[in-house]
Amino acid sequence: MMQSDAAHAQVLTTVDVVLLTLVEGVLSVVLLQRERAPYAGVWALPGGYIHAQEDADAQASAARVLRSKVGIEGTYLEQLATFSGPARDPRGWSVAISYCALIPQQQLPAHRSDLKIVPVGAVGQLPFDHGQILQAALARVRSKSQYSSLPVYFLGESFSLPQLQQVYESILGEPVNKVSFRRKMDELGMLEPVPGAMQAGGAHRPAQLYRVRPEFRQQLALTARGL
Repeated sequence: MMQSDAAHAQVLTTVDVVLLTLVEGVLSVVLLQRERAPYAGVWALPGGYIHAQEDADAQASAARVLRSKVGIEGTYLEQLATFSGPARDPRGWSVAISYCALIPQQQLPAHRSDLKIVPVGAVGQLPFDHGQILQAALARVRSKSQYSSLPVYFLGESFSLPQLQQVYESILGEPVNKVSFRRKMDELGMLEPVPGAMQAGGAHRPAQLYRVRPEFRQQLALTARGL
């Protein structure tokens, strides 16, 4: 093998996934306990090597990591950025293609000692450059929530408009005007009422339940103006 070929063979290629959810209105990230060195036993973002013989592309690698290591599939998944260099991994020069995934909390596996959900503001130190990857994901999600339907992926199959507004507010970290919010939802055109489905409102009137229109379940609805 030529020297240049040997150098290329030493580059590690992985995917890392920032899996975000909401817990009682608090934006949180899912961490896994690493099984092997480096950083064995340390909490980190889900990740793994690209399987060249198995994965069609990097997104397929990320989906496989979520399926095999976290036990979920079919969640919203978006490529975030590429992180690379000789210092990010003690095993050597590496390239990590990072992804951001959003999921309702109830769809996460329960009672796993190797999995924990941590508020994004209380994560602390993460191995590799996972702290930088997490911050990039948070900036992306908060920015995109201003002008897209991205936050719907934190909710289940059906939800009320007040529930959806609370999700937007949790992500953006500030109150959203009710009238402006509902106008924006109309502009996005992503929702349809669930026929005959209402949410009991206690002392308030029952609220109509909505779901995402089929054409927007795999792609975002966008508007020119932010909230």
